[in-house]
Amino acid sequence: MPARRARLPDEAARAFALERFDDFLALEEGASPRTREAYGRDVARLATFCLARGSGRVSDVTHALLREFTWHLKDSGLSAPSIRRTIAGVRTWCRFLVSEGLLPADPSDRLELPRRTRELPDVLTAEDVDRLLAAGDQDHPLFFRDRAMLELAYSAGLRVSEWIGIGVKDIDFVEGVVRVFGKGGKERLVPIGRNAITAVSIYLREGRPRLERGEGKGALFLNARGRPLSRMGAWQVLRTWVKRAGIAKHVSPHTLRHSFATHLLEGGADLRAVQEMLGHADISTTQIYTHLDRDYLHTVHRQYHPRG
Repeated sequence: MPARRARLPDEAARAFALERFDDFLALEEGASPRTREAYGRDVARLATFCLARGSGRVSDVTHALLREFTWHLKDSGLSAPSIRRTIAGVRTWCRFLVSEGLLPADPSDRLELPRRTRELPDVLTAEDVDRLLAAGDQDHPLFFRDRAMLELAYSAGLRVSEWIGIGVKDIDFVEGVVRVFGKGGKERLVPIGRNAITAVSIYLREGRPRLERGEGKGALFLNARGRPLSRMGAWQVLRTWVKRAGIAKHVSPHTLRHSFATHLLEGGADLRAVQEMLGHADISTTQIYTHLDRDYLHTVHRQYHPRG
């Protein structure tokens, strides 16, 4: 099935080898009609840009011109993911041109693109967290365990693998910290709040002894069979409490971690301190939490500034 031709004059389409490129995608790459159409549209966009600058031949496509084209896409208001996708089509076209001997070298090589943006999941408000942590069924036999786990996860901003990896000996009630082994086995000490300390204390006194059957291996959180709680088990606990709390947002274990970081920064916490508590090796990873504030500021500026 032939892909829909990009809208370019026939002469320009021939000059930029659009039909040959489409044949290459179909016969050599086995691309779907949808992919061929998208890539044809990407190259047609580039060709239109070239023609507007008096460059009407494939040989006019240089690294410098492609860099200008990328800036043009940015100035046109295209999002970073859309720019990356457009350039992906152009890069495939450039490789085709080199393979066909139409260009001596690939001008798209080492072309800088907008960085991928990291999207945050829904972040719970402080009120959401209060509702979540008050939503447990106190008559449930695992109530003390579940509440202690969720209190600790939010209080320390833990990854789900860290929830289930904590040992009984990793809680220091005197200092008010939990020892956590993060990615790569890297150890860190994270402060925990009074509510988490109280919940874990009650669980250790009232809940865990009833679960321990000699197979707990020192793990803090055990399942109903007395073995260390699994990742899936932790997910199911959170899902149950979210449903009971009536929270409509999609909430995952990582949502609690994101909420922890966001609430600290909104409260004025130092970014380096939050980085340390989260166990991020690079502060740029922690900085994704400041994007929420920046996006809000841009929205306010556009809405209220007379020349926004």
